Amino acid sequence: MRVGVLTGGGDCPGLNAVIRAVVRKGVHTHDFEFVGYRDGWKGPLEGLTMPLGIEQCRGILPRGGTILGSSRTNPFKLDDGVEQIRANLEKDGVEALVAIGGEDTLGVATKLADLGVSVVGVPKTIDNDLSGTDFTFGFDTAVNIATEAIDRLHTTAESHHRVLVVEVMGRHAGWIALHSGIAGGASMVLIPEQPFDIEEVCAHVETRFKSQYAPIVVVSEGAVPREAEGGSDVTLLNSELDAFGHVRLGGIGDRLAGEIERRTGKEARAVVLGHIQRGGTPTAFDRWLATRFGLQAADAVADGEFGTMMALRGTDIVRLPLSEGTAELKLVSEREYAEAQVFFG
Repeated sequence: MRVGVLTGGGDCPGLNAVIRAVVRKGVHTHDFEFVGYRDGWKGPLEGLTMPLGIEQCRGILPRGGTILGSSRTNPFKLDDGVEQIRANLEKDGVEALVAIGGEDTLGVATKLADLGVSVVGVPKTIDNDLSGTDFTFGFDTAVNIATEAIDRLHTTAESHHRVLVVEVMGRHAGWIALHSGIAGGASMVLIPEQPFDIEEVCAHVETRFKSQYAPIVVVSEGAVPREAEGGSDVTLLNSELDAFGHVRLGGIGDRLAGEIERRTGKEARAVVLGHIQRGGTPTAFDRWLATRFGLQAADAVADGEFGTMMALRGTDIVRLPLSEGTAELKLVSEREYAEAQVFFG
């Protein structure tokens, strides 16, 4: 059997580990041949391929990014997108496709599976917001990077008696902010699920200074002030939409730092971690999880269980219908956020 592999959406530590595991298991155990599709769904859409075998996968386990490239291409935005994908898969002799990606990439995979394309999905997102799986690879790396940054910023904040606002990724879900904020001893964590009151933030800042410590405020890029609940006042980098209808978020850190300084008189600076969180070497946990996902994806193709997605449940890797795994976003609950609130101020 010839199997195509693609990676879509934002790059993520662990993508190469999945590719390596799929290929190694597929070649050695199932006698598969592989075709690498370049740049996400753009690959099968435009017939962009590269050789993909054991040789191409040597040494890629610790590498960040993806050797296949990625994009945010949405074939359903084109009138003949599905037909082009079918034609290119047939031309390449590809009988099954392994799609590695997040909500958008797997959303396309779900629609294609419903239309009869043989697809198996592997979940990927540093935001950890896919409801079907306990964790997604890339999340642990992002949290570790953010936590290290927070650790380093504590000493700078205390040396200069300054407020530091750390903006981390998290469009709709605040998992990175929550985990890194707790692990890094932040004075406050602001997430998209819980609109914040700027006056409360400033009160916590004042309380922190009274205890002779400088505040560190961790904020998700999608967090909004309470008066803008519903997202009408989300801070945007620009108003352009990508192929999946998403705007580019960013700037809440700068905006919040400015408000804190204006209202409290304390010097405040913003630190935006941005793409640093999803670049570079994956952690051991992310390599382990990505590898297991890849091994199970190869087996799912061999078993003909198409239209499924790999998921971590406890310590087991299970197969879920793609439609179930991507049905809704996994968000931070009030109970989970309350654990972090104990340490505010």
